[in-house]
Amino acid sequence: MRTSGINGAMEFDLYYRESASAKPISYELHIQLDKHRRPSVAYERLRQRNENQEWGQPLSYLELKHGTGFAWTGKKDKKTNKNIKEPVKLDDPRKLGIVSLGNLSQHPNIVRFRRFLEGWYLSYFEPSKARALPAVGAQKHLNRTGENLANYLQFMERQLGNAEFNSLLSRVAKGIPGIEKIHAKPSDDKRLLIQFNERGYKDVFYQADMSDGTLKFLAYLLLLEDPEPSPVIGIEEPENGLHHKLLSPLAQTMRTYAQGDGPQVFVTTHSPYFVDALTPPEVWTIDKGKDGFSEIRCAADDVGVSAMFAEGLPLGGLWFSGHFGHGNPA
Repeated sequence: MRTSGINGAMEFDLYYRESASAKPISYELHIQLDKHRRPSVAYERLRQRNENQEWGQPLSYLELKHGTGFAWTGKKDKKTNKNIKEPVKLDDPRKLGIVSLGNLSQHPNIVRFRRFLEGWYLSYFEPSKARALPAVGAQKHLNRTGENLANYLQFMERQLGNAEFNSLLSRVAKGIPGIEKIHAKPSDDKRLLIQFNERGYKDVFYQADMSDGTLKFLAYLLLLEDPEPSPVIGIEEPENGLHHKLLSPLAQTMRTYAQGDGPQVFVTTHSPYFVDALTPPEVWTIDKGKDGFSEIRCAADDVGVSAMFAEGLPLGGLWFSGHFGHGNPA
């Protein structure tokens, strides 16, 4: 990932809140090459203010340089009232401190942060895999490619009960053009078959018979129904295999989901039809310059784009016409 010709470390800063009322957490990570040209952790720090701390520097719960430093459990010395710091020395500086210490109960803040990072979800659905009937077994979450779609539905059926599960399928079916009803039927070997009643046909269809677009759209809608969603959801190029008229309602559904109680959603796209459903503050472009460096810009920072959008011009059309995102395609 490091830019060609650059010898310095790659530096990452992550800043987030666990909830609207929680104190912000910041995490810094610097990755450098060691003498054998292998990726190595040059610097790592996790910081957060105390519950009663309204101002001042956040407290470091972990700070390591090349695997050596300290960790703080959050406790103070009763006599001196100073933070109790424990020395840390990792046996391999190529490992992350949040992974090593994030498995120890005496470091609850680090444990929570590790769980947050491990909970990130990235999807790139492949309809061909969703057509297959997997082995019996309920699975709590939809996987990256969607091949466990039937297992995921089986878990939801058990969690929600028949009435609520069928209500969910009816709600999802209304969002898919041409589909009148979706229901699940157990097979003789206890697997869950997904049945589709398509408008204009008397016979039911199963997932093996459905188009790529229908299966992919179904998977996205079901992903947003996860009762225990990931804290961050990343979706790669949802336009692949979907009719362009489905992209706007899909974008609007994802926006509503993220603005409610759902997690933060990041979508990468090359489709102006998807961008047409968004607003300038929601769109960021990555432009690759002639010098080889990429720059990230928010569409809302362009006064002209914001003005034209306010006049009713769709954002995807402005992007396609070259009003923003001027760099070379990356």
